[in-house]
Amino acid sequence: MPTWEDRCRIATWEGRPLADTVAPSDTLVCTVALGRTFDRISEVRIPFDFDSESVQIVGSCNGLLCFATSGGNVIYLWNPSIRMFKRLPDSKRLGKLDSFQLGFAYHSENDDYKVVRISHSQLRIHEIVSEVYTLSSDSWKKVVISLTIGIFFWHQNNYLPAPLVSGALHWVAQNRGVGGRVILSFDVNSETLRKLALPKYSTHASPWIGLFKGKLALSTWEYNYGNSDFQYCIWMMKEYGVVESWNKLFVIGSFKQNIHWSALTKDGSVILCFVNHRVERTGFEFVLIDTDTLHEKKDPDITYPSYVATFKESLLLLDGANVVSY
Repeated sequence: MPTWEDRCRIATWEGRPLADTVAPSDTLVCTVALGRTFDRISEVRIPFDFDSESVQIVGSCNGLLCFATSGGNVIYLWNPSIRMFKRLPDSKRLGKLDSFQLGFAYHSENDDYKVVRISHSQLRIHEIVSEVYTLSSDSWKKVVISLTIGIFFWHQNNYLPAPLVSGALHWVAQNRGVGGRVILSFDVNSETLRKLALPKYSTHASPWIGLFKGKLALSTWEYNYGNSDFQYCIWMMKEYGVVESWNKLFVIGSFKQNIHWSALTKDGSVILCFVNHRVERTGFEFVLIDTDTLHEKKDPDITYPSYVATFKESLLLLDGANVVSY
């Protein structure tokens, strides 16, 4: 029988009411599906409102889901299992820099939860501001970060939660003026940032990072000029922090459509979001690929924009101010 570890939650701005309710047309719906099969279990209307339709899942830890607006100014924690959510307090530093990345993680040393926001300027290349929200204190604090070179974050980070591996959150970044992409790793316990090297892959490929069978993984999507099609590749860092341990696991192809984003599930499946203008309303379609069998399954009902996060049910309570039960 499937366990909750086999399930992934997909949040979509559906633009439709749930089947058994009367709701506004801009309802944000969280769909629960089995991670191995894409079989739907349930749909839940997200109980809090956003002023903007541009919403992302920041991450998922021990039954808590973290949502934020694209501007990062409104952030919620939500436990759908016990029907409870909390809006995080605003940060006094918000808005000083023009680009940011978010991450959500469990702090194992203190049995606590943290939201990490790393902001940077497109103009002042060495200016990076890191802030950490701690659930137990219900407050933000500034964390000093020092990098020797300027960086900016890869835009594909915005589609997927930052993977939590070996106690650290991860994002893909670009070395400004130097060339080449790197992984930025933020250690949740020590609150320090370091760089990890990526494997040598095609410079024309689009990279995403994720958690694949418990390891840090990189997936790339590249065009094969000889066959006029696309190939999907998965790399795994078998020993965390050791660059030489990057290993290419799979090459999956060939695909005729271009990809919008891809995600890796905890149990070893791949979710691909394809650009397909023949699909009504959205122009996108979703495909789940089992990497053990290479079996493909499509879900035509998921609409764009969509975000994916692995979810495990829990009875974890939320404390402090701005907590709502419904």
